[in-house]
Amino acid sequence: MAGPLRFEFVRSVADLSDLPDTDVEVAVLGRSNVGKSSLINALAGRRNLAQTSKTPGRTRLLNVYRLGDRATMVDCPGYGFARASGSARADWMDLVAEYLLQREELAMVMILSDGVVGPTDLDLDMLSWLREEGIPHTVVATKMDKVKASNRVRRRRDLAQKSLLGEGDVMWTSTTNNSGIEGLRGLIRLWLEA
Repeated sequence: MAGPLRFEFVRSVADLSDLPDTDVEVAVLGRSNVGKSSLINALAGRRNLAQTSKTPGRTRLLNVYRLGDRATMVDCPGYGFARASGSARADWMDLVAEYLLQREELAMVMILSDGVVGPTDLDLDMLSWLREEGIPHTVVATKMDKVKASNRVRRRRDLAQKSLLGEGDVMWTSTTNNSGIEGLRGLIRLWLEA
């Protein structure tokens, strides 16, 4: 086991020109309240690296984390529900789209899907857009611990099918019991070393 990814927070930016130089980058994307901050903390083996909130939509900028001296991870604003005006949410999504289309160092986008709810229409729209734009991505299902054991086989199959993926193409994780976290760390290391 290689252990936690030693991410360190660098800065939050509202403009791509303020992103730090990097050789390679991964991004975290998902709807509000899917557990992006909790996943980042679990990957880093820290409690408060990324600030979690009971109120969805707190991430409003691109939050940049550095791993070593040549790799970064970016936490993007969540899409969907947020306590903000429609124009503010549209601005966040414009920033995310600009980032995903223009960031040459971007090696992989982790799109998070709630394992209990399954992919929402917003998730499916985002997956479709990523495919159309040819942006490399992988689906990470969160909150595996909240899926009843008797429903897990069906939930895995249904989530993969709705995402137009094979069952083995979805990474299942839980930040409560760290299930799947070490496997995802290994994938991130591969993406950042490629």
